[in-house]
Amino acid sequence: MILMKYRVLCLAVVVLTLSGCASLAPPPGTLSVVAGLYPYAWLAGEIGGAHVEVTNLTPPGAEPHDLELTAKQVAKVQISDLTIYEAGLQPNVDSAVEETKPAHWLDVTAIVPLEIHPPDRNLDPHIWLDPTKMITVAQAITAQLAQIDPAHAQAYTDNLASLTSVLTSIDSAYSSAFTTCDRTAFLTTHSAFGYMAEHYGLTQISISGLSPDAEPSPDRIADIHRIAQEQGLTTVFFETLTSPELAQSLADDLHLTTDVLDPIEGITGQSRGSDYAQIMSSNLTALQRANGCR
Repeated sequence: MILMKYRVLCLAVVVLTLSGCASLAPPPGTLSVVAGLYPYAWLAGEIGGAHVEVTNLTPPGAEPHDLELTAKQVAKVQISDLTIYEAGLQPNVDSAVEETKPAHWLDVTAIVPLEIHPPDRNLDPHIWLDPTKMITVAQAITAQLAQIDPAHAQAYTDNLASLTSVLTSIDSAYSSAFTTCDRTAFLTTHSAFGYMAEHYGLTQISISGLSPDAEPSPDRIADIHRIAQEQGLTTVFFETLTSPELAQSLADDLHLTTDVLDPIEGITGQSRGSDYAQIMSSNLTALQRANGCR
């Protein structure tokens, strides 16, 4: 079904190409970079600077896992100088890359292999919530841009150094933030924070697993009640792109507070920051507050 959809979309791409694909091209002298979702678009923009035009295929506020692409977006993938995506996370982006075969593409799972974080049985795609893994992806993007555009290779390398400093600072802040806390477990509706928890010695307790829209079973709700009481949890975290109703209901039952822990899949007007670095800082503040860190 997906293959048939993209055959149809590829016909639309041809039509767009014949009728004015130049309107999709970046300004002269800049590279066209397409990213499947915000974290990789942010990396590309920070590294490429004025030498790239970055298109994020996932609109602000949209759920990236369920992304549907327009014919224009597929055409943008086709004419891109570099498309950055995470295989398996957005099936329609995977299909667009396979069908249109852009000049260069980077599958970040080939750079940072995905892991399974219990109790989930599926591979966790949220590698960007570990800033050290973001550095690895940034290095791969820099290498690609330098190969495609050697005239600006030094600029990309310099920008990578600045970006690495930012990400290293985030990592250092997280690494030192949880040494004097009342607890190291946190409760969230969406199991998006496994890489972060693993890297910084925290324990993620999720209500709904990797799917942000999944409904927990009565048995799982009972387990959450027991765990929250045993571990003295204070907060139920929810995210900006989904309804807070489940978190609020559970918090009301357990007499806990609610707060936002952002998986940084996109930026909206409700986001606690204007970019990845700011939201990671906001997440850290929320975790420290919930865990009684001093």
